[in-house]
Amino acid sequence: MFSKSSIIGVIGSGAMGSGIAQVAATANHSVKIFDSNPLALSKAENQLKASLAKLVEKQKIDSVKADQTVNNIQFSNNLSDLKDCDLIIEAIVENLAVKKDVFSQLGNICSDKCVFASNTSSLSIASIASACKDASRVLGIHFFNPATLMPLVEIIPGISSNQEIVYQCKLLVDSWGKQTVIAKDTPGFIVNRVARPFYSEALRIYEEGIADIPTIDWAMKEIGGFKMGPFELMDLIGHDVNYIVTETVWTQLYFDPKFKPALSQKRLLEGGLLGRKSGKGFYDYAENAKNPEPTKNLDLGKLIVSRILVMLINEAADTLYLKVANAADIDLAMTKGVNYPKGLLKWADEYGIPNVVKELNGLREFYEEDRYRMSPMLKQKFLTKTTFH
Repeated sequence: MFSKSSIIGVIGSGAMGSGIAQVAATANHSVKIFDSNPLALSKAENQLKASLAKLVEKQKIDSVKADQTVNNIQFSNNLSDLKDCDLIIEAIVENLAVKKDVFSQLGNICSDKCVFASNTSSLSIASIASACKDASRVLGIHFFNPATLMPLVEIIPGISSNQEIVYQCKLLVDSWGKQTVIAKDTPGFIVNRVARPFYSEALRIYEEGIADIPTIDWAMKEIGGFKMGPFELMDLIGHDVNYIVTETVWTQLYFDPKFKPALSQKRLLEGGLLGRKSGKGFYDYAENAKNPEPTKNLDLGKLIVSRILVMLINEAADTLYLKVANAADIDLAMTKGVNYPKGLLKWADEYGIPNVVKELNGLREFYEEDRYRMSPMLKQKFLTKTTFH
């Protein structure tokens, strides 16, 4: 269905759209990138050239390949220029009405053979596809930022998606050097669903006064083995993105208390303290700012890590139980999509499922909140004395 001669369209020239375009162009596809803002297009073109120049400087590619990649991309502010594309990947603002409007327009511009994909991180593929005349040719293809570096791509069939088209899209993205996983069309898909406790339980520990922000981050890095602490990562992602994803998942899952957002993060968003991009979030990024040092108490650190870890494992188990994805894809998604030190289901086996069950039961008994209910899948593994792998 797709070949090296397939033309790839990208809608949106922001960091994600430009990154996807670079990935496809590097794989020798002709790429057409659309943005309604000419200034944004010009900025994207300059950044692409600068990015490729750095790769040449670091000897990761040669100048011939860099020039070829640039020449493979056409920048346009006319949506009609995408009419001959074989696959179009939309990477614009996370707003359902805006996305549906774009997909509706594409249906009147492109051929009946063109496949439409959304790079949404949390919105319903079925809902986006409903704006198209032929929903069978619509799916989710979710890259992670930065798209040029992060290996994981989630492939999400909508309720009406043609399975052969989904399979062909998976093969195409695999041919771009990415590692793909298949996820059910549920809020947050795999990564943005399973990762929620990494943030929410850290926020809960902080709001309860059990530990401060630097201590929680220290524990998750030094004891847990994570590359970044949850508060560092929230500041890096930006609270205008991270909080909104949490709120979207929580709302779309009928206000499940497991995904309840935290007021402390909402206040940062309301105050415009978005993290690194605004100069201040949970940490102060001013040039001479002095942020507090962590309390390097090993027992406290272990308590923090175990509490966040068992909540992550519980969500990974529930994601498997609800058939959002298979066990291998869940573990691959968390290691390749967000750089976790281990797949969470493999980690559960190593940590000991009885230990996970004991800690979750303790949290549920103490707090008496549905937030800490155990996944039936985890309970089943415990009762049958089996493991995930």
